Amino acid sequence: MSRIYWDSMLFIYWLDDNPHFAKRVASIHTRMRERNDELITSAVTLGEVLAGVYRKGPISRVDEIRGALTSLLSEVIPFTAETADYYARIRGSMNIASPDAIHLACAASANTDLFLTNDKNLVGKAIPGIQFIAGLETNII
Repeated sequence: MSRIYWDSMLFIYWLDDNPHFAKRVASIHTRMRERNDELITSAVTLGEVLAGVYRKGPISRVDEIRGALTSLLSEVIPFTAETADYYARIRGSMNIASPDAIHLACAASANTDLFLTNDKNLVGKAIPGIQFIAGLETNII
């Protein structure tokens, strides 16, 4: 069993049935369930996903999407004062954009085994508290 953090885009691909990535994300989730892995993400992800629903509508889907996310997740990582310190170290020492640094900080504070993203700029980075950062094309799961 591993603690696997999903970057926001994975949820968005899956929920929007993205023609390029939704099947891959669904396949990864199926494999994670078979292995009893824990799916974790941050409160920031919930905000990003729900912002898309508020933007595109219909607003009536907000509760449905929130419920779907809640049922999928083992844990939602908050952005705390401790997380802010991780963020400051990541932002201060690496050329990583603020939103990505927030996700990485949340994952690091949660002692994540695997951070999954589709952001090629993050793949392979070394962040204390995260064992591996991999892209969607990985076969690590």
